Amino acid sequence: MAVKTKYELKLGAATREAFGKALVELGKENQDVVVCDADLSKSTMVHWFAKEFPDRFFSCGIAEANMVAIGSGLASSGKIAFVASFSAFVLNKGFEQLRVTAAYPNVNLKVVGTHSGISIGEDGPSQMSIEDLSLACALPGFVVISPADEVSMSAFVRLAAAHVGPVFLRAGRVKVPQIYDPGQKFEIGKAITLVDGKDVTLIAHGLMVAESIRAAGILEAEGVSARVIDMPTIKPLDTDAVRIAASETGAIVVSEEHLVDGGLGVRVAQAASLSHPCVMEYVGLTDYAESGTPEAVLEKFGMTAANVAAAARRALKRK
Repeated sequence: MAVKTKYELKLGAATREAFGKALVELGKENQDVVVCDADLSKSTMVHWFAKEFPDRFFSCGIAEANMVAIGSGLASSGKIAFVASFSAFVLNKGFEQLRVTAAYPNVNLKVVGTHSGISIGEDGPSQMSIEDLSLACALPGFVVISPADEVSMSAFVRLAAAHVGPVFLRAGRVKVPQIYDPGQKFEIGKAITLVDGKDVTLIAHGLMVAESIRAAGILEAEGVSARVIDMPTIKPLDTDAVRIAASETGAIVVSEEHLVDGGLGVRVAQAASLSHPCVMEYVGLTDYAESGTPEAVLEKFGMTAANVAAAARRALKRK
């Protein structure tokens, strides 16, 4: 089993920290790796790369659109270019450049959005990126990834660098439970079943994977067998995993720290409709959140194991 324990999880590092460390290791191995920053290097953790490789680090100032265009130019010249900023800034402010200079010419650009979702907490809704996955998925040719913990983030940094073409990699601000043991194998486009179950399937990405595992524990105490699937690659989606889950359990709950309109849930529903339609429920956001501690914000806006378990009960009633 890929999880460290079945339901109880130990707190690990933030995925933004894992990204920063993995990027430094990647830079040591490959001189073609370059990084562009939009004046947030200490928050996105690319300041570690800047310290190690100052000649391969480009500070673009508070100008995310320019950063994306510069990164695309570097990628077009043969570099493995990473651009990093808060998700709310790089996707929203840089979308035109992502579309015209990265997606349309299909350049080898790696876009990393940190501080994703509402768990950014006190910084408030202006910096809470809850539309980033839908925007990234809308860009033709882009691979879109949202790792659940530090181990998977480290692996996906390397997989993103090895992939030829544009990639969006989503990272969070807060520390998250460690789901995987070091050495776990990952593939772009492949889901991982963390807990087996026959009554309902809980599919999630990012920090909601841990909450789904905990929800499975709540449901087991009620006599419900819940399957838990980590779906780190939002695009391309593992449609086989969706089809099998739908056919074998007959009910799916998709949980994500993102708007339910346009996120993973929409893509899972689309896949299920084409292969094996089933009952579905969604745990996610329907509007902007507000400022508060990460724990308080996640609790108020329904991003907890209790919310996932409640959605599973609703799904089971509809089977």
